[in-house]
Formats: sequence, C-alpha cells, structure tokens
Amino acid sequence: MFRRFMRKMSVLAGVAVLAVSGAASSADTIKIGSFLAVTGPASFLGDPELKTLQLYIERINADGGVLGKQLELVHYDDGGSAGKARTFAKRLITADQVDLIIGGSTTGATMAVVPLAEQYGVPFISLGGGIPIIDPVKKWVFKTPHTDRMAVQKVFGDMQSRGLTQVGLISGTGGFGKSCRQQALDQADEYKVEIIADETYGPKDTDMTAQLTNIKGADGLDTVLNCGFGQGPAIVTKNYRQLGIEVPFYQSHGVASKSYIELAGDAANGVRLPAAALLVAEDLPDDDPQKPVVVDYKEVFESNFDQSVSTFGGHAYDALMIAVEAMERAGSTDKAAVREAIENTSGLMGTGGEFNMSASDHLGLDLSAFRMLEIRNGDWALID
Repeated sequence: MFRRFMRKMSVLAGVAVLAVSGAASSADTIKIGSFLAVTGPASFLGDPELKTLQLYIERINADGGVLGKQLELVHYDDGGSAGKARTFAKRLITADQVDLIIGGSTTGATMAVVPLAEQYGVPFISLGGGIPIIDPVKKWVFKTPHTDRMAVQKVFGDMQSRGLTQVGLISGTGGFGKSCRQQALDQADEYKVEIIADETYGPKDTDMTAQLTNIKGADGLDTVLNCGFGQGPAIVTKNYRQLGIEVPFYQSHGVASKSYIELAGDAANGVRLPAAALLVAEDLPDDDPQKPVVVDYKEVFESNFDQSVSTFGGHAYDALMIAVEAMERAGSTDKAAVREAIENTSGLMGTGGEFNMSASDHLGLDLSAFRMLEIRNGDWALID
C-alpha cells in the first residue's frame, strides 16, 4: 500500500485535512503516537510537524492504509515542556498503547522520553536536532533531523572556504543550544578554527546586546556562529545588526524556517546557515534525485495550509515515511520487528536527504544531505 501511495502522491494533493486523533479507535487501526510543541515558544517547530502528520496520515488512509489497516494519530501538545513530554509519552505507551511514537519537537523533550522508549520497547522516531538523541545509539530510538554536529561541521567547512578562522560563539542554554555549543567546541580543532569568544543566553532573554558586545570586542574576530532555535536567534540577529558587527554571521539549522526571517526582518539578510534542500526545492538541478521529493512535499503542504514550508514539517514527513515503509517491510506492527526494519532503512529519499540507517547509525544521513544557504532579500538562496 505504501509504495502505491507514493506513486499516487500528486494525485491526492487536494485531500482535505481532518482531525485524525480519535477518528478511528479499534483494534483494526495502527496507532501512531505523537507529542509535539504545537503551542509555546517552540510552536514554529511543532505546528508544521503536526499538520504534516495529519495531512499525510489522511492521504495514506485514503489510499488504503498500511497492511490493510487505517492509521490513527494519537497526539498530545507538550508545549515544549520536557516534563509534559515525558507524561504524555508514558500515556501514549501505557494507556493509548500506540504501536510507534513520532515526536519530540525539541532535544530536551526527546531526551526526557528516551528512557521510556527504551524501558517499554517502543520504536521512537524523534524530530529533535541534538546529537545526544542517537549518539550513543539507543536500541529503540531514531531521528530524522540533521544533527547539531553535522550543522557545525557544515558551517566550519564554509568558514574554512572563506578563510574565516577566529570564531565568536553565542548559544542558547536549552537542550539544543547546549549540545550545539559543545559540538562547536569539540569540532574546532579539526576544522582549524579557534573559538575566541563564548557567550550564552537564556530562553527568556529579550536582549543579547551585552553578550554580543563582548564578542564584538574579541581580538581578531572574523566571524560569529549562533547555536539556538526559537525567538532567541532572531533577537541575536537584530542585536547583531544594531551593534554594527561587520563580520559574517552564521546560524544553525535551528532557524530553518520563514518564521526566523519574519522575526528578524531585514537583519536576517546575509546570514548563512546549513539546512535541508527542502527550503530551496525549485532551485535544485533537475537531475538531483532529491528534487522530486522536496518539490512534491512543498507543493502539497503549501496547497493545504496558508504558510510556507519549513524543514521541521519535513522532518515529520520523513519520520512517517520511514515508519510506514518499515511496517510494510516487516509485514507486521510487532514492535521488535518494526524496530529492526527501521534500523535497516536503506535508500529512502526524504526531505532531509537519503536515509541509510544501520545498527550503529540511527539517523542515516551524511553531510551531503545538508545544503549551505544564505538569506537574501528575505528569502533563501542556495550557496552549495
């Protein structure tokens, strides 16, 4: 059914979006559990993620479902709270008895749920960006977004190509920001860059002028990297321009959404960041094997919702497709069989790149899956 669904994707672009949670609750459904930050400071992540899951579950069901059964989405809004994420995940596992979990908009929410997935033996595909989610490998835990380690490597590689070696680092103190900061510190020597300033900001901070002033004053500064997501990076970007800092400015993939550009305004122009090809779908060469997937997802999402596509919704799409294909290959919803099938995902082209997982790699993307973008005139431009 899944392969037939993939062939009919473009035909079903007009299928209406319905509330799937609770729409069909019988032993004949396959339950996909989800906890996402649909409200709160991380809603720019969770909102497109939930819309994507709802939309594509409806489309799969319209095409006959999976293994002869309809998919049922059981979703809870954790508001970005790690505590709520853990509570909801336990409910999904013990009360709702879901077959698989897709969720965790943030690294913090994901890490709070990892022990539960491992304890109860439930396949869990995270949408969080931090490397600790899958390194070290956890038996039942997978993820679809590129890691913060990959983001730092892509950024440092671009800095190298531009002869930029003296880096000012500013990071959020949340789970993703802390992990990304550590990756920057760990990867610096390999890329022959030096972190000459290291500042942080909290999730409720509304002005980062003091931290950026310290960075601006660092001797020899020739570039700056911000590790964070949510409103923080937009504030950093505005303060950066207000202080008249002239050196090139980089963000992580934590801002790969038009919401960041809208919040930062003209200050975002010139910022570089690594991101999935989805943001520049139409700009890819026609012979790029990823182009049909990202163009199709972009057209379907934007035709159903009054908002621009984001990589975060794309992560949810990839997770659902990995899960569905794994169930089809396993020929069952048995949790152990599905987990093994996910681990053996190979050659699956998603919005984030081509997934090739293994027992030692529960992400399955390499650095080639990242594209370097620059924001120009309020839009994305492909650098490489």
